[in-house]
Amino acid sequence: MRSDISYSTGFFLGLLAGGPAAIWSSYIITIVFMWITAAVLAEICSALPLSGSIYIWAAESAGPKHARLFGFIVAWWVCTAWMTFAAGNCQTTANYLASLFTVFEVDYPGGVQIDNIKWRAFIWALSEVILVISIAINYLPPKLYSTVFRMSMFIMMADFLLCVIWFPIAVSDSYGFRSAKEVFTSTYNGTGAPAGWNWILSFLFTAGTLTGFDAAGHIAEETKNARVVAARGIFTSAVATGILGFATTILFLFCTPDLDTLFALEASQPFVQIFAMALGKGGCVVMTIIATIGLIMNTSIAIVAASRLIFAIARDGVLPFSSWIGQVTPDGQPRNAVTVMFIFGAAILCTILPSQVAFTSLISAGGVPTIAAYCLISLLRLTMTPNHFKASHFYLGRLRKPFYLTAALFNALVFSVMISPFFFPVDAETFNFMRLRRLLMSISSSLLFQACVIFGAATIFGILSYIFTPEDKWLPREKIIQALHAADGDINYNAE
Repeated sequence: MRSDISYSTGFFLGLLAGGPAAIWSSYIITIVFMWITAAVLAEICSALPLSGSIYIWAAESAGPKHARLFGFIVAWWVCTAWMTFAAGNCQTTANYLASLFTVFEVDYPGGVQIDNIKWRAFIWALSEVILVISIAINYLPPKLYSTVFRMSMFIMMADFLLCVIWFPIAVSDSYGFRSAKEVFTSTYNGTGAPAGWNWILSFLFTAGTLTGFDAAGHIAEETKNARVVAARGIFTSAVATGILGFATTILFLFCTPDLDTLFALEASQPFVQIFAMALGKGGCVVMTIIATIGLIMNTSIAIVAASRLIFAIARDGVLPFSSWIGQVTPDGQPRNAVTVMFIFGAAILCTILPSQVAFTSLISAGGVPTIAAYCLISLLRLTMTPNHFKASHFYLGRLRKPFYLTAALFNALVFSVMISPFFFPVDAETFNFMRLRRLLMSISSSLLFQACVIFGAATIFGILSYIFTPEDKWLPREKIIQALHAADGDINYNAE
């Protein structure tokens, strides 16, 4: 999961935008179009299985004339997105644990409110500790780390099984399920937007949970038979996330309390309070511990993909201090890139102290560059290189142009949703002053500003890097042409 607003708070944002009917219907639409996007990326990955992947894909998709410009821009976009991801997951984990204070009614000095600096300091310290643990796991030897990966898969499956078995049974014995009519037909407009756009805003949740499947390509150079395995990993991860995510969403729609009760919850991670309502305090603690361990493992795995991406970009000289960041250990591990992840993550977590809202919107805005990259690559494949990459093991053939167009349009729509205001002006009579809604409104208003600023800054840095980095230092025209010929299966081509 991306962050606290990617599934948990994102789930509540989805309920505000259209209600349950919008969430499940938008999820189906998102699954279809994100699977198409994954197929487009898998096609390129198979032809160009390189670490760093997505910015190289953008460069080669643009063709020789514009490759360097779009390569630099996407490199900065994906760095922005993935560098914030670890910090976001650590704060999510801290919120899970800290929400137990609300469940057990702990009298914390100043209260467990985001406007309490002492509470924010506690969340910050806890998040930093979790970041240290997640980073430390990445310093383990590769053979030992494989055990961590297997443990992570086991914990996530245990969490999923408990959610689909234990949680529903407990709900039926406590406050009861929502009716099928409520889940599949009820609508809600908590955004103040026109009805059509209110419904479309639910894509903020559904698309947010179905991004990041390009991660399998970031470790392509460490994957055996990468043109098949890494590319297949992109598509299968999108399929698995879509199916399991949809099943989980339907489950939660049936198992969550009515909307009035839901928006009155006070914990920073409302699902912890929902578990307490259904499972009791003991069951809530069990689910929280499992979620915490799973999130730490998830963060560690995300750092693996992100550090390889940062290493590859630094190796190509795009980032400041690239010569140091791009170094590897004798066994081939990019430890310096992992260290950069720690420094950046620790620094960004410090923004919790002055403003929880600023931190949350900063993390969520990291998803905007990822969606923009998906859109741009699809558009470049459609307009610049529609007949290339024929050597791909997953070449799309006659479907390629419809897929490129579809993926570009859908991701453009999602991008517009992510930078759109979420709450529109409402009068005092219809305004609901419940705590969770106030928090969501604060987040969404600052999110629009932060998303635009972060995305704009990353784009400007990409353009400046393109202008000031000599062509002979990164992606000279001859190498771009040579890579395109290799991707087309012309192994006899000689750039000279």
